[in-house]
Amino acid sequence: MAEEIVEAPMAGRTIRIHVQVGNAVKEGDRICDIEALKMEIPILAPVNGTIKTICVSPGQKFEGGDPLVVIEH
Repeated sequence: MAEEIVEAPMAGRTIRIHVQVGNAVKEGDRICDIEALKMEIPILAPVNGTIKTICVSPGQKFEGGDPLVVIEH
C-alpha cells in the first residue's frame, strides 16, 4: 500500500477535523477545515483510501507544507 501525505497549502490553524483514524475516504471528501488568511478553507482527500494518521488537532497552528493527515491507499 502507498501513502498520501496531505499537506497544509499555507500557514494557518486547524478549525475542525471531519475524520478519524481508520475512516475510509473517497477522493473529494472533506478531511478538515483550516483557517488561513482569515478565510475558512476545506481540505479535501486527494485519493481514495483509509485515514492512517491525523497530524493536527483542532486549534493547532501549522506552517505551509506541514502534514495534516496521512491516507493509506
